[in-house]
Amino acid sequence: FAAQRHVLTYMEDAVSQLLENREDISQYGIARFFTEYFNSVRQGTHILFREFSFVQATPHNRASFLRTFWRCFRTVGKNGGKYSSICCYLLTAQEYHCLLQLLCPDFPMELTQKAARIVLMDDAMDCLMSFSDFLFAFQIQFYYSEFLESVAAIYQDLLAGKNPNTVIVPTSSSGQHRQRQPPNDCNPLEGVEASLFYQCLESLCDRSKYSCPPSALVKEMLSSVQRMTFYEFLMALAKDQGINRALGALPDKGDLFLDPAMDQELEKLVAQVSGLSVSGPASSSADTANTPIRNSPRINSPWKPLHHRRKMDAESEGSNEETDSSEN
Repeated sequence: FAAQRHVLTYMEDAVSQLLENREDISQYGIARFFTEYFNSVRQGTHILFREFSFVQATPHNRASFLRTFWRCFRTVGKNGGKYSSICCYLLTAQEYHCLLQLLCPDFPMELTQKAARIVLMDDAMDCLMSFSDFLFAFQIQFYYSEFLESVAAIYQDLLAGKNPNTVIVPTSSSGQHRQRQPPNDCNPLEGVEASLFYQCLESLCDRSKYSCPPSALVKEMLSSVQRMTFYEFLMALAKDQGINRALGALPDKGDLFLDPAMDQELEKLVAQVSGLSVSGPASSSADTANTPIRNSPRINSPWKPLHHRRKMDAESEGSNEETDSSEN
């Protein structure tokens, strides 16, 4: 159970953060730190602003990142009102990558480009994509990245007339996959025989240690055609709602822009901001003129952003020293 749930990965990360922020955590206590840490793991918020190596470390981390990306930016997919379906925003791969980097600063551009290629196929990579098209393609590319790398190698062997009988194990990180080009004497547009393709994928799913889509759904997908290209396979994976439900990170496409819990929180925030802006200008200005300024107490969080904030404070102090020296 511990290995299946990657408990050791989270214990090591928790201890690492405890040691890294021990001075700030001392005011909370170690027990409270571990409680809050594993609560954040359970809620899926532990991946916020973390390095890519941690974000992609476990299937739970990947699913949490996908769910967070959807909840944070689902409104990007709508335009013209809160739930208006009149028009959708269309963004480029570079713009979607900027959104991903807001959650994970070192997220690799290569993964974003691969997800965009599923949507755009042979079109230029600077073409516009809808949020839903990119999101479901990104889900497949990000969550099943090692599986897709092995599938690409199997597909190229089949194009070359080979019948792979071994599992191709990825040797590089998902952000730095090698790419194999089809041989010159084969036309990749014709694809490969679907039944033979499935036999190889079934063996891969049975023996691979990485996350794979359910074999039954892959078989159903490939049994409906005689031949299939690699990008047709990727697009079919991205559009399959059965695979989406099995993964469990995103809602069905019809419910993609609905999140009642998040909407309720946003309405509360809007109401609070509106209440603050509707204060009397005369009385408030008089009160603020006679009232001494007090700094409200800040409660620091023991998570990773705390470390980043300390680094930012140190950098700002350094910039102030440079300014002072330049003035002198």
